[in-house]
Amino acid sequence: MDLKGRSLLSLEDFTAAEIRFLLDESKRLKADFKAYKRTKPLSGLTLGMIFQKRSTRTRVSTEVAMYNLGGHAVFLSSADIQLGAGETIKDTARVLTRMVDGVLARVFSHNDVVELEKYASVPIINALSDKYHPLQILADLLTIEEHKGKLEGLKLAWVGDGNNVCNSLLIGCAKMGMDMSVATPKGYEPPTDVVELAIDYAEETGAKIEITNDAVTAVTNADVVVTDTFVSMGEEKEAAAKLKEFENYVVTEELVANAKSDYLFMHCLPYKHKEATEEVFESGNSVVFDEAENRLHTVMAVLNCFMGG
Repeated sequence: MDLKGRSLLSLEDFTAAEIRFLLDESKRLKADFKAYKRTKPLSGLTLGMIFQKRSTRTRVSTEVAMYNLGGHAVFLSSADIQLGAGETIKDTARVLTRMVDGVLARVFSHNDVVELEKYASVPIINALSDKYHPLQILADLLTIEEHKGKLEGLKLAWVGDGNNVCNSLLIGCAKMGMDMSVATPKGYEPPTDVVELAIDYAEETGAKIEITNDAVTAVTNADVVVTDTFVSMGEEKEAAAKLKEFENYVVTEELVANAKSDYLFMHCLPYKHKEATEEVFESGNSVVFDEAENRLHTVMAVLNCFMGG
């Protein structure tokens, strides 16, 4: 399957077959990534990495991925370039993409990656925006499949904030035939347009999408239980009030007792010790560090397919 030159803003833009191809490529690279360090398929290519938000997993996985594939990554924080200091995204895109072979952007507003892609002449990869986090979901799907042997027919429970990771999981699960039940406090549900999209995709695959305010309902008979930080970057001033509203959405041993006994616990990190108890996080059901490692293998597949082909 030829994906060279494509951009990744959201999994909305990819068919189930294309997502499956990226997952299979991730498995192939993970099984023998040392071979790619020898063949260097991205030799001579450069990836520009725009980071408006800090990250451990996204930055390290992407820089290591480019190294493993023989390419070069240029880290560009807000303090390093003119973006946000008077230069428009339109102009940044037109200048930067004449010098690099791909751009990975971790931004506050999803509109920023949309505008980057509009004016770019190279692939744009969304490494996180306020609406979507597609790279994380590719790693999540790979991790689930590694441990469960399949995706279709499983139930994933999301407990917490209806945020960017939740949005991308809704799209990814629906397209891959996984049921997803989302439990959030009232007022923190995922956006209506994302839910409607997920329901449309689910109708094609036979998956079920459920939005509820009851964590027990969401987790009951779940194969996978997922949460994320309740307070995202940029929301620090709201932290105390928000954490109070999420008191009944902490993933505890009592809550996961409603899931299947062999459930997987997942969290995209960093773990703030607010959204799940230490007992759940460190339990034998937890695969959070497999999930973190798979950020490397899935981004390698994305870079190799989109920039190298």
